[in-house]
Amino acid sequence: MIKERKLRTRLGSYYPYFLILPAILYYIAFWAVPAASGIALAFQGPQGFTLRYFQYVLRDPYFHQALIYTFVFLVVSVTAEFVLALAVALLINTGFKGASLFLFVALIPMVMPEISYGAIWATGYAQHGWVNSLLVHLGLMDPQKPLAWLAYGQTARWMMLLIIAEAWRGLPSVMIILLAGLQGISKEYGEAARIFGATSFQTLRKITLPLLKPSIQTALILRGIGAVQIFVIVTVIFGHRNLPVLVEEAVYYFRELHQKQIGAAYALIIMGIVVTLSVLYLWLSGSFRSEEGRGE
Repeated sequence: MIKERKLRTRLGSYYPYFLILPAILYYIAFWAVPAASGIALAFQGPQGFTLRYFQYVLRDPYFHQALIYTFVFLVVSVTAEFVLALAVALLINTGFKGASLFLFVALIPMVMPEISYGAIWATGYAQHGWVNSLLVHLGLMDPQKPLAWLAYGQTARWMMLLIIAEAWRGLPSVMIILLAGLQGISKEYGEAARIFGATSFQTLRKITLPLLKPSIQTALILRGIGAVQIFVIVTVIFGHRNLPVLVEEAVYYFRELHQKQIGAAYALIIMGIVVTLSVLYLWLSGSFRSEEGRGE
């Protein structure tokens, strides 16, 4: 009996591993194996191991343009989305009448397929699209002189259009993370601050934002990764290489030029950039130092 109990106890300790085994097998089959194949492809030349595909990417002028455009988009887009999302989250958190309906409507763009919202904005930016029609109805544009939003040679304008289009879809994901963090903060902190004479801005800066730091970090990292990975809406609106970004270049080599080794090298470089940015942000925000302090 004692041996049977020990055996049952030993088997019981393995139950959690049996429960997660299907997820581990799925992860290995559909992520780890393809990822390993892609990594191997980037280093596989006609005569064995090679680094020439990475050298080709780093010397490619389109890579330099894509890197600059991606980082400009990353900084401007994520900053604008965070500020707007924080304002919307604070507004919804007040619980005004109709807040639930407003939240539902605000989340609709987040669940739309990328190709769908790309098509929406591509038709909107057309010379006779819904953006110009809206401006005409508002009296902000002469109907006889519609703006050619997608005219060639307007890189700065295209970047602005891309940021606006992506913010329409990316803002809800940032907002819902911040809203979840706000709802986890006790209202007693704000009430105590008001009792001691703090203004709304002081309460936000000294109490709400510090307590919201974990949610802010999560939102910024996820949106930063999403900004680096953007490519569908770029190709739908502007076409290939008219406004090059990193992932769009990788896809272009894979699908259009059928040069999979160069595309794989692009993908590894992009992965390195994403990991580096995430680690750098966590280090600058003090997360690593906080964890070290807890360990001590």
